[in-house]
Formats: sequence, C-alpha cells, structure tokens
Amino acid sequence: MPKKITIEPVTRVEGHGKVTIQIDDFGNVKDSRLHIVEFRGFERFVQGRPYWEAPVLVQRLCGICPVSHHLAAAKALDVIVGAGTGNGLTAVGEKMRRLMHYGQFFQSHVLHFFHLSSPDFLFGIDGDPALRNIIGVAQENRELAIQGVMMRKYGQEIIYHTAGKKIHGTGAIPGGINKNLSLEEKELLLNGADPLNADKMVEWSVAALDFFKSYHAANKDMVDTFAAYPSNHLSLVREDGALDIYHGVLRAVDNDGKIILNDVDYQDYDKYIEEEVRNWSYMKFPYLKHIGKEKGWYRVGPLSRLNTCDFIPSPLAQKEFELFKAYTNGKPNGMSLHYHWARLIEVLHCAEMIRDLLKDPDLQNDDLVVKGEKLHKGVGVIEAPRGTLFHHYEIDDDDKITLANLIVSTTNNNQPMNTAVNLTAKAFMNGKPEITEPMMNAVEVAIRAYDPCLSCATHALGQMPLEMTIVDGNNNIIDNKIK
Repeated sequence: MPKKITIEPVTRVEGHGKVTIQIDDFGNVKDSRLHIVEFRGFERFVQGRPYWEAPVLVQRLCGICPVSHHLAAAKALDVIVGAGTGNGLTAVGEKMRRLMHYGQFFQSHVLHFFHLSSPDFLFGIDGDPALRNIIGVAQENRELAIQGVMMRKYGQEIIYHTAGKKIHGTGAIPGGINKNLSLEEKELLLNGADPLNADKMVEWSVAALDFFKSYHAANKDMVDTFAAYPSNHLSLVREDGALDIYHGVLRAVDNDGKIILNDVDYQDYDKYIEEEVRNWSYMKFPYLKHIGKEKGWYRVGPLSRLNTCDFIPSPLAQKEFELFKAYTNGKPNGMSLHYHWARLIEVLHCAEMIRDLLKDPDLQNDDLVVKGEKLHKGVGVIEAPRGTLFHHYEIDDDDKITLANLIVSTTNNNQPMNTAVNLTAKAFMNGKPEITEPMMNAVEVAIRAYDPCLSCATHALGQMPLEMTIVDGNNNIIDNKIK
C-alpha cells in the first residue's frame, strides 16, 4: 500500500519548511515535494506606507540577509526619486552600498558554510548527529570553528559601519546613503588588530577554499554526483560580463552554456519572468516566459552566478574561478554540492573587494544623495547571497506604495530545490521504507546546498524538532522518528 514520509521541519536552514515523500507499493519513491508551509505577507504589509519607509520595513523579512532586502528596496526607490539605476548615485553613495553588500555576502556565506554545512563535511552525512553541528565542529577542528566565527564577526562589523546597525540598519536611503565612512572606521576595518583586519580575511578565505577542495578531492564521487542534474541558470552580470553582486543586467544560460536571456534591463523583468502558483506551497515557482513552465525554470545563487558570468574582477578569486570552470571544461556546472565551492570563491572575492574599497578615498566624501524627477514605478534587483532578488514598487501621487512584488532568491530556487530533493530521496530511499537518520539528513543536505532562506517566506515561533513519519494509504502511522 502507498506510504508517505514527512520531514518537518528541515533543519540547519534559515526558516521553516517541510518535505513530503510518497512511497509506492514496491518501496520506491514516487514523488517528493518541499513545502513552504506558512504565509509571507510583506507585499501587502507595505501597501499604503510612504515609499521611503520600504528599505527599513522589508528587511524585517529576514534576520540573516536583511541588507539584501534593504539594498534591493533602496535601488527600486532610487528609480522612483529620479536617481536612475545602479550607477546613478554619487561615488560615495554607490561605493558605501557596495561595501555594505560585500560585508553582508561575506558574513552570510561564512555563516552558511561553517555553521550549517561544514558539519556534514567533517562528520559525513551518516555521522553521529550529536556531533554534526557547530559545537561538534569546534571540538573536532578548533581552528576551523574560530575562523568561521571571526570571519562572520568581521562581516558584521562592515555592516555596522556602513548601515549603522549589524541587523536592520538604515544606511541606504532613496537616492543614496545617510553616512560616509570616517577615517577612523576605515583604519579599524582595514588594519585592525588580528584577526579582524582585511588582510587576515583574505588569508582565511583562501584557507576555507583549500579546506573544501581537500574534502572534494577525497570524496570526489559523492560530491560530484549528489543531487547533480542539468538546468538553466540566471543571475545579474556586469555589462562586460563580469560577476557583479550589486548591479548589472539579467543573463540566463541553459545547461549547454547557450545564452537564453541576453543581458536584459531588469526594469523590464516582468516581460521575461512569470511566477506559477501551486496549491501545496506558499512559495511561487518562477520561470522564463519565452521557454514556458515545464523547461523555463532556473537556478540562482553562487553556482549560477559562476555559470553565467565571464570572469571575476578580483585576482585571487579569478584564479579560483578559472579552476572551477576548467573542472567542467567551461560548461555550466550542475552539481548541487558544488554550490559550496562557488560560495567560497565568492567569499574570497568579497574579501578582496572589501580590502580594495576600504582603500578608496571616495568613501570619505560628503556628497551622499542624488534626486531628480520623480517616477511612480521602480524595480531594484540585486544578487543576494542566495541568488537574484527582485523588488518592484509602484506609488501614487501621495507617495504611498500601491503595489509591491518581491521575488526572493529562495523563491527562484524553488523548483531546483524540489528537483534536488526528489533525486536525493530516490537515491537514498528506494527500496528502503524504514526510516533512518542518515536518510533524513541526506534530503536536508540537498536542500542546504542551496542555503535556502525560508524565513524570507515563513515565520514560526517555538521549538521545531525534525519529525519524519511513514503512514499507509489509510493514514495509519507505520513508523515515526523525532530528531
């Protein structure tokens, strides 16, 4: 008789979701789904509010990546206040925002890799769950744990000195910023006491990459085959094709590397991207309109950014990028666990860019804000740590928001995560209906590769243990385990 396995919630990710896995009469996986089970209402919450409140309001979507929402909203409002898109700000305005964003990327990627994913690498997918956490990492590899904690602290310090607060800051405003970087702040961040200085962050970023590459070399077959599948990829790229996490044009490539969305202006994103609604999830399923629902879905995030860009504009990260591309002979990389490799290349890139920006005298300028002729619509797109993030606002003549549409990074990765879950469930569960802890963790490892920020779409209170249940066709419980 058919059975259903439920994993709720998924652990070591940001937010609350569950997985259901349908098992047929022969013990094989028939279907699996990642559900986002709680409602996100921010697109309605902000309606009726003055437009200038949006950059502060919408970052309450998330305590992990608030800067991404803060800057995406500010970029949309730059258009509305007549400051143009991307390069329309003053030099200090754009560079302070970039510094803020690099700090956000740095701390978020570090948090994910060291705190959430490295336990799986150190102890294995089937390792002792009592050790497979950040405390276990500290006991097993003290130096690795210290580096993870201190690197995240440094990223948070960058955010503090650019946004005014480490979480939910106010540094970006429509048309620019509300503060520059003082010489004292510059000296602290650039040349502070070890390890909190820019040179040390570059050194440790290289070390983190070396750690992953060593693990990959020793576990090549597993890393390369785990939840690997062909797909399209989408991201922003700079107009010359470089990786650019703050501004650019939209580019998408297919699994063969063919460009299927050719560097289009993101102000027109809704001409190219549609969002499908399905009745079993509160998260939508975006796809490229001209390709259609079945084949037009795409991945976003570190793996996709390295698949769509032509080069990385910082020397150490560019060398790592060349190795990354050579591994697949220049073709797009579809291996889900290689998200971690790409993520650590971006960590190194951010460390290099932070160091360079801190030496830029433009950060001490006082020309903070640009304004022009007001418009009634603006779109802001940015590369959040987890992928491409869209903020679209429209206002009325009284400066009140009348429409808000947000496509968050994890929403863009909705179908890819479901595909990864289905592949992993079949690989680990076919013919094995009895629940095991490694079986549950394998499904979660597939999801964690995408670093989903489910809190951007969900909100939950209280303790959330992982519970997995098998039921028969009459909903009678056959097996149940709580982790």
